[in-house]
Amino acid sequence: MSVLLSAEPRSIRSDSVILPEVSVLLDRARSIGRIARERAQATEKNRMVSAEMVDMMRDADLFRIMQPRAYGGFEYGYDVFVEAVAAIAAGDGSTGWVYSLGAVHQWLIGCYPAEAQEEVWGHDRNAISSVSYAPSGKAVAEDGGFRLSGRWSFASGIDNAQWAILGAIIPLPNGAKPGFFLVPKANYTIDDDWNPMGLAGTGSKTVVIDDAFVPSYRAVTFADLLVGSGPGVKVNSNPLYRQPMLAVVPNCLVSPALGMARGALDAFVNQVSGRTTRGAVAGGNNRMAEFATIQMRVAEATASIDAATLMIHRDLRETSDVVHNGDQVDVDMRMRNRLTHSFSVRLLVQAVDAVFTAAGGSALGLHHPVQRFWRDIHAVSSHISLNWDAVSAMYGQHTFGLEPKGQY
Repeated sequence: MSVLLSAEPRSIRSDSVILPEVSVLLDRARSIGRIARERAQATEKNRMVSAEMVDMMRDADLFRIMQPRAYGGFEYGYDVFVEAVAAIAAGDGSTGWVYSLGAVHQWLIGCYPAEAQEEVWGHDRNAISSVSYAPSGKAVAEDGGFRLSGRWSFASGIDNAQWAILGAIIPLPNGAKPGFFLVPKANYTIDDDWNPMGLAGTGSKTVVIDDAFVPSYRAVTFADLLVGSGPGVKVNSNPLYRQPMLAVVPNCLVSPALGMARGALDAFVNQVSGRTTRGAVAGGNNRMAEFATIQMRVAEATASIDAATLMIHRDLRETSDVVHNGDQVDVDMRMRNRLTHSFSVRLLVQAVDAVFTAAGGSALGLHHPVQRFWRDIHAVSSHISLNWDAVSAMYGQHTFGLEPKGQY
């Protein structure tokens, strides 16, 4: 299906940055997705996306999609971002996940104070960041900043990142608040403890810091980001950076699932189209494509993917419209978006489940893409930000005028 993307009609120059057409960027993403598919088994075996693959994404300018124009970025919207991620994840879920986290945090760095942005991109406009949001570190106030220590797990793509964004409680004069510290690679080490059954190629290892100094301009509060008022809006005037964090950032988790579902469906259709059944004792040599159950599973997967795509892009379009009109995204819309994040992934898991259960024993080999997509998308759905029980209960509490228990 086609979706409306914030495309420029021609390549144009703006703020000394040449903006490539969105169609060109998506073509590049699809090309990288095809390479990722060929290397998926090796990526999984190595438990990380190779530096070569990440360099391909850099060379294709894909990390610039939401990077500020002042530092060579394009400032395209989340709609373009989602489709670029999905195009890569349709080839390999782990590669799409690592790209997604690296690209979305260009937006988040754009919400930091100007001094932090200059420090990240002033000498290396290709710099990217990994992240671990949970406030598991300890920060102590010091003149001009903070001393930070701790361990942060699930830092996807950390091997290929130059920076890390890490959660902690920030001790501020007006009271401690949860937030995120921006830390250069020189200040942390990596504990290689990543051995999962799904998303194995994401290299989501643990970041370790022992008493590193972080200047105050490399810290932002969660409260400011929740309402789209990060310090970066003072220098990045594009309304893109005024969107509430949890209304849009979780799409970095949703969009890889969208690509995985599309990739699993394509792989299944290709498998079935030329296959005949072997049968157990009898009943072999029948064309799989002629079985009604196979046809029904394809229809179910297609409809589930289509429904998820429509919901995702509707939310992105409406959220963007609000901030572009100079208004603030209200709690109702933020709640609706959080519901979509969780429910769309539920639909996408349903799509992959449908084709995986119909694929038969031939899809169980580790070389087969359908089984990898099945394992990877179930790993996505286990992410706490997408937990259906938690998010749906939070939405129901809001609907009934109760205090919502969760983050929105």
